[in-house]
Amino acid sequence: MDKEVDVFYRELPKVELHAHLNGSVSFQTIEKLIRRKPQLNIEHNMTAIGKGQRRTLDECFQVFKVIHQLVDSEEDILMVATDVIKEFAADGVKYLELRSTPREETTTGLSKRKYIETVIQAIQQCKKEGVDIDVRFLVAIDRRNGSQVAMETVQLAEEFLVSSDGLVIGIDLSGDPTVGHGRDLIPALQRAKNSGLKLSLHLSEVLSQYDETNLLLDIPPDRIGHGTFLHPEMGGSENLVDKVVQKKIPLELCLTSNVKGQTVQCFDEHHFKYWYKMGHPVVICTDDKGVFATDLSQEYKIAATTFGLDREAIWKLSKQAIDYIFAPDSVKQQLKQRWRELQPEFK
Repeated sequence: MDKEVDVFYRELPKVELHAHLNGSVSFQTIEKLIRRKPQLNIEHNMTAIGKGQRRTLDECFQVFKVIHQLVDSEEDILMVATDVIKEFAADGVKYLELRSTPREETTTGLSKRKYIETVIQAIQQCKKEGVDIDVRFLVAIDRRNGSQVAMETVQLAEEFLVSSDGLVIGIDLSGDPTVGHGRDLIPALQRAKNSGLKLSLHLSEVLSQYDETNLLLDIPPDRIGHGTFLHPEMGGSENLVDKVVQKKIPLELCLTSNVKGQTVQCFDEHHFKYWYKMGHPVVICTDDKGVFATDLSQEYKIAATTFGLDREAIWKLSKQAIDYIFAPDSVKQQLKQRWRELQPEFK
């Protein structure tokens, strides 16, 4: 980034609502993990997609499998989560919702419950150290694991909704979008919603998912991840768009992720333009800042330069994101106050 322009985006207070924990692991943290586990023979190019590189969606999921090999104990998760939180804070992010699928590893004795507890521990540790960021956690359902595991995940999340002092606030539905059908997960998602957990669902990440998207929109989700193929210009339909607009469901949009993962051809063709021009709620996010070698400042800059947004428009985008967080209204008010204090003068 250009130095002077850089400063504006870096200092811009930001909200990150779509960040997968394991996909957000930086080059520096991967370096530490590789040193811990030399026997795995993992190299950096196996864990990130560099500048100018692209991968198919399937290849992107292979990258996650490699990272999971490196992150398989409580000690690893604590380090990774702490590093990720501090890096987001250093990039000017004031509010962060991390998401991750709880995993169990028999070799290290890691349980799904311990996984969530360790992420919570990292959040609390950063707060204790005075890191300037408010962090919450979404427990992720990996659609590849089927309906029974989805229900078990929701039950676990319900427990932490009560016991985590407001840190666990929702459910994320993610995983390989070409595997399984969303209809099988509706009972688990409906239960989550009824119990007070917020829902962020990856929807229409790939073409030809009209039926699934239609069913999941009826729940309805509180936010949509990606929504790449919802609208007609991308092969979606007016009916899906109408549902999203009527229910005012915000979209979490991840520009670099979609281009590098080849679900969108180039930044100019990104669906951000369609929804932003319509005035529909959108939030710029990173998805996987480590895997896609980006950060939130960079994503805002890409949106600005690609779609001709001035600094005032970017500021507004950043501030409006506060309305779509899953934390309670009291937190929204505190964040809006911070934005007022930090707002620059636009000439």
